[in-house]
Amino acid sequence: MDISLLRLFAAAAEEKHFARAAETLDVSRMTVSASVRALEAELGYPLFDRTAETTTLTDEGVAFLATARREIAAAPAPAPAQAPPVQKAGGKAKASKGKGRTPDVKGQTRPGKRRQSR
Repeated sequence: MDISLLRLFAAAAEEKHFARAAETLDVSRMTVSASVRALEAELGYPLFDRTAETTTLTDEGVAFLATARREIAAAPAPAPAQAPPVQKAGGKAKASKGKGRTPDVKGQTRPGKRRQSR
């Protein structure tokens, strides 16, 4: 069983609100909802009563919450997210916009360059 699914389930169960749980964990609400559905599919029974007006746990959900808390406590702490590498100040160097090799006579093509057809 994936520990991240358990963490998302526990947050949703404690908050009793999927959007607030997502805000607390800094993920999208759809991530929390999809994780809970995946966990329910893995277990084979519903954890939340979706027919109620508010978010409530089923009896199986209440029992599983205690199990999930024990699993989360026993699991190693998640590794801290690494910060993206710091880029040096300044922009990208641009090439000079010189004309390069200009033809000696106006209208003469450069050697080796084909004229674009129209």
